[in-house]
Amino acid sequence: MNIVKYKCPKCGYREYESGEIRTSGGFWSKVFNIENRKFVSISCKKCGYTEFYNKKKAGTAENILDFFGN
Repeated sequence: MNIVKYKCPKCGYREYESGEIRTSGGFWSKVFNIENRKFVSISCKKCGYTEFYNKKKAGTAENILDFFGN
């Protein structure tokens, strides 16, 4: 993810790091440890303030690999 005009809402710093996390959604995905929700994270390099944004849900193939790859 590339943000051209990023400005930290907390401290005003203009440099950031981005990342991605995956989490489980409902009951059955938690039981079988299937992480079917994706989020992009944007973190300020100075103060560490982080925001998360929804990303497209993981596909079936990713969920299957996640289930067997625990």
